[in-house]
Amino acid sequence: MKRALLAMLMLVSALAHSQTYSQYVNVFVGTDGTGHTFPGPSLPFGMVQPGPDNADQGWNHTSGYQYRDSLIMGFSQTRLSGTGINELGDILLLPYVGSLNERTLNNSYHKNTEKGSPGYYSVVMKNGVKVELSCTEKVAIHRYTFPSNEAQVLANFQHGLRFLTDSLVLNSNVRIEDAQTISGSCHTKNWVERTYFFVIKFDHPIAKAEELPLMIKENAPKYQLRFNLDASKELLVKVALSTVSVDGARLNMQAEMPIWDFDKVRQNAVQAWEKYLARIEVEAPLKQKEIFYTALYHLLLQPSNICDVDGRYRGADNSVKHSPTKEYYSTLSIWDIYRGAFPLLQLLVPEKVDGIIGSLLAHHKAAGFLPIWTVWGKDNYCMIGNHSIPMILSAVNNGFTGFDHQEALRAMVESSTRNHINSNWDMYEKYGYYPFDLIENEAVSRTLESSYDDWCVAELAQKLDFSELAERFYERANFYKTLFDPETKLFRGKDSYGKWRTPFDPLMATSPMNNPGDYTEANAWQYFWTPAQHDLSGVSQLLGGKTALTQQLNSFFTLESKSPNKFLGQEAMIGQYAHGNEPSHHIIYLYAYSNEPHRAHSYIHRVINSFHNNTPDGMIGNDDCGQMSAWYILSSLGFYPINPATSIFELGAPQLSKATLHLSNDRTFTIETKGFSTENIYPKEVYINGVQVHRPFITFQEITAGGSMLFNMNKR
Repeated sequence: MKRALLAMLMLVSALAHSQTYSQYVNVFVGTDGTGHTFPGPSLPFGMVQPGPDNADQGWNHTSGYQYRDSLIMGFSQTRLSGTGINELGDILLLPYVGSLNERTLNNSYHKNTEKGSPGYYSVVMKNGVKVELSCTEKVAIHRYTFPSNEAQVLANFQHGLRFLTDSLVLNSNVRIEDAQTISGSCHTKNWVERTYFFVIKFDHPIAKAEELPLMIKENAPKYQLRFNLDASKELLVKVALSTVSVDGARLNMQAEMPIWDFDKVRQNAVQAWEKYLARIEVEAPLKQKEIFYTALYHLLLQPSNICDVDGRYRGADNSVKHSPTKEYYSTLSIWDIYRGAFPLLQLLVPEKVDGIIGSLLAHHKAAGFLPIWTVWGKDNYCMIGNHSIPMILSAVNNGFTGFDHQEALRAMVESSTRNHINSNWDMYEKYGYYPFDLIENEAVSRTLESSYDDWCVAELAQKLDFSELAERFYERANFYKTLFDPETKLFRGKDSYGKWRTPFDPLMATSPMNNPGDYTEANAWQYFWTPAQHDLSGVSQLLGGKTALTQQLNSFFTLESKSPNKFLGQEAMIGQYAHGNEPSHHIIYLYAYSNEPHRAHSYIHRVINSFHNNTPDGMIGNDDCGQMSAWYILSSLGFYPINPATSIFELGAPQLSKATLHLSNDRTFTIETKGFSTENIYPKEVYINGVQVHRPFITFQEITAGGSMLFNMNKR
């Protein structure tokens, strides 16, 4: 007891001296409602995320957790943050007392005991068991304190966070190696088909193991494990994972968690988070700091490095490969993060960028095209377009050289010319658009997003002196214009005979899973602004010029909406602007090129203060692996990219009195607002390095060179 107390006092002391930024992180933000975040521990870019699962399926439980739920099924080792579809949830462990069937006793918990912070989670169950969780990058650690020295644990290998399936595990190979070790693998099919390998170690020997009968469609075991504890009444459990093999999982455990020291693991996790959270230093009221650093925390949870410690990983073709840098990143929600999260990662964690791009190119080698949306190294083909392409161009434009640029161009071209899921290039090039009568749904959105990707291919081809290739893709980048309807002044579905979609409701949001139609989790008004990412001039010309563009923006932000539908991304609405989903995220910043740029400043202030909070329900709309958080961070700093494939960030209206970005090579970039208040929300003048600028943007290179930016704020 004295030893445990001393360890705890040392931990508290260490945290008090080291905890500077993580104290502002509220891991429960986004866990109530549609944020779909989770409160369990993870390391930056980590492979494991142990935490509580309230339910194993359903749209509200894509991370396994919902703040208001009163029951906990158990504690699994992996999950996604902020997504709209369920996946992972590997290896559910439930400590319990009495009979396993006493659901109310063993699954309910005292809400007021639930605590979470970067690298740590704890809760007291109503059966008297205290559960504490922490982790390294590839290994989870659980500490259970029981009410007596008789302990029981359910080890459920059938469990997972399921999406439209009731079988999940196709086959498994699980064995009890010795009195303290369980190891094996499970082959699952859910959002992706994958195999995970594991080693579980207990610090006490298993006194008795009883395998429960399998239910219908179950193909993995569930064990009731009994332990006789010492006077501490504590049971420690380590769970290591690998995409490669049981030996890989064992090696991960030996390398990252060789000893039984929960408090040390927790302390190391906090230190890891401090290293990253300290890269932006802000001066703001406490509430604003909590929202900001929580957003930064959520941004840095992914992508996940799924390499074993020796650099091995299982690739998209299911073969084992080796990364010389020991990096292979997955959990890439590319349709979401290419917009704001990846440009922000390039600013804050440039040391990760070459590894991320290298992972995209490795996936291309294995699969024949660049990834769309990956989990555990496998593509789920979710969403449309292939926005690995703008991510690559962005890295090239921002000066990253740790990958072969010509190889990258080849991958971009092959991904844009070889037919694959959701990308029928023969049809696209034949018609100059996707006809709605020849594909099931999303015809307009696919056309508009492919046009953007094509522009990115053309830009890199031009940069590398492949002029003919560039000309071909610049032509394709204009395909979006074929769907412009002069009557409605929107992009409208057209069939293979060139006839418009009739009837046409521009306010009706559509999505393949909920309401099939021509748009992806959005309506015609919201998707109108997608080509403006790469061709705002062309979009403006279609409307009739700058004045017409301004009028279109004003209509967009004031047009009365139909009943919001959170399943279609229609959340956090201002007119037709839906802050709850990514297609809207750049639109406010288009005002920078209108006749009324001040409207952007007003709307940014409104979104920041209306749709973000430091409470569990403080995120409206899925965080989508950090993209919603990235919008908040960038907009608070005073800029956001309309076209994330370039080096340009459009200027907005900063929402902080001061922020300092601690960049690589010991450089800093400081952003200050003079006269900022709840009333003074309009930038009157902007200075970069002491020189007044009259352009509506700043570049990546200007920021990373170090220096300062000053906004003089005004009421009008």
